[in-house]
Amino acid sequence: MIRSELIKKLEAENLELKTEEIEKIVDLFFDQIIQRLSDGGRVELRGFGAFSTRDRIPRKGRNPRTGASVEVPSKRVPYFKPGKEVREGLNK
Repeated sequence: MIRSELIKKLEAENLELKTEEIEKIVDLFFDQIIQRLSDGGRVELRGFGAFSTRDRIPRKGRNPRTGASVEVPSKRVPYFKPGKEVREGLNK
């Protein structure tokens, strides 16, 4: 599902809201998750899962075209751990 499909689904289930209002809600939701993760926090949605970040250490990589060795800097990457309901729903 992509963002526009999510908005259409929410729009169909909430006829009293305008498309612009739904877009603001979706944007706010995602912005808050991103902000919390960038601050080093964790976001837990009970029954769905938890978003957090993990640190990747610097390493040596390889350019696939030239084969040359390159330095890959350390970075934080997003991580999602699905909740019990999501895991069970996938294996029905």
